Amino acid sequence: MSLQIYNTLTGKKERFVPIEPGKVRMYVCGMTVYDYCHLGHARVLVAFDVITRYLRASGYDVHYVRNITDVDDKIIKRANENGESCDSLTERFIAAMHEDEVRLGVISPTEEPRATTHMAQIIEMIQTLIKKDFAYAADNGDVYYRVGKFEGYGKLTNRNLDDMQAGARVEVNEQKESPFDFVLWKAAKSGEVSWDSPWGEGRPGWHIECSAMSKCCLGDTFDIHGGGPDLKFPHHENEIAQSEAANGAKFVNTWMHAGAIRVNKEKMSKSLGNFFTIREILDSYDPEVVRYFLIMGHYRSQIDYSEGSLKEARAIFDSFYHALRGLDVVEEGALSNDIEERFHAAMNDDFNTVLALSVLRELVGDINRAKKQQDLGFAARLAAQLKRLAAVLGLLQQDPEAYLQGGQSDDGLSAEAIEVLIQKRAEAKKARDFAGADAVRDELKAQGVVLDDSREGTTWRREG
Repeated sequence: MSLQIYNTLTGKKERFVPIEPGKVRMYVCGMTVYDYCHLGHARVLVAFDVITRYLRASGYDVHYVRNITDVDDKIIKRANENGESCDSLTERFIAAMHEDEVRLGVISPTEEPRATTHMAQIIEMIQTLIKKDFAYAADNGDVYYRVGKFEGYGKLTNRNLDDMQAGARVEVNEQKESPFDFVLWKAAKSGEVSWDSPWGEGRPGWHIECSAMSKCCLGDTFDIHGGGPDLKFPHHENEIAQSEAANGAKFVNTWMHAGAIRVNKEKMSKSLGNFFTIREILDSYDPEVVRYFLIMGHYRSQIDYSEGSLKEARAIFDSFYHALRGLDVVEEGALSNDIEERFHAAMNDDFNTVLALSVLRELVGDINRAKKQQDLGFAARLAAQLKRLAAVLGLLQQDPEAYLQGGQSDDGLSAEAIEVLIQKRAEAKKARDFAGADAVRDELKAQGVVLDDSREGTTWRREG
């Protein structure tokens, strides 16, 4: 089955055919760096990391660009509140973002352009738009895009400009020709960070940054543009208008958007007090568990986050490592199962990680049955297949013992203390003091440690 991708622009799945055979050029809107990344950011980071990994595993040479917005109203406001420079603020949160990415197992993009290092390209594109009459300079030093001039405006989100104007409630701006025109260049206010331009000191509007950076890194037309669900309108709609007007060419062939994160069935927001940063969640859960949770749903679907749903994801994911435990994983050789074919069929169907993970869970069952039948050689070959396919999703990258016995809290039992209690239990069982043995098991259970007895002896693992 050839790769099919759902294209937001057309509203349907389409066979993916890159512009240049064997190569994929992809741009994903990245972070505005004024605070720590939250769970919604993690959804986008992990979704497009899985997409990139699978494209590369399928033999594509992927040029993945993810930008950084490092000048913005929110950045300026936060820097002023903190009494620090914008550069100091953004550098700190870029470093924090990279730390979060590494912990989540997210591969670095091929390029990570920043708005502040592409001012020449941004100004050049604005000049082109003015020359083509798609933009105009206002008396106050701002430059605006003339939305009514672009015939295809609204095609990404199926919006009609006439309908939008009829039902709109917009603020009056005497500098604009139309209330729907949007800013390309903002005149600097006193004390704000700014750059010199033909229209005076100022800084770019948000939308023009991505149009200029994507053109610089990937050309006038490229294969895939992605981002979060809240970017379809107006950001991506405005990117299309800017880029196609300036370049005189189709901007993007395939548009992809990740689904939203809701918390206990409500929109995640700071005002509701249900806002979680990536690092807050990683303080309590292994990064691979968080990653597994984020891809348990299809990348386009909405995910409802709750403590219970994350615990459920951890319990399922623990079973993967439990199946690998105790096996000397070897290369498969010839395997007669259809796991490989079904896994790739799922991923070729618009990166359907829901079905792909269900295939891997079946493989976990096959491994456990082989272990139960003491066919450890076959189990080891199946385990190699599981690890290889899971790696395409960025999973099962740890040693099973390190994963299952990790996660000790500050007041939890050390590995050494657990082993002492396991030995105490073994001695109690040998003396036929079964009540004493059960008491040790219960004591460990209360500390979040689960014992697993087998013919080979007793192993342990931590649980939530």
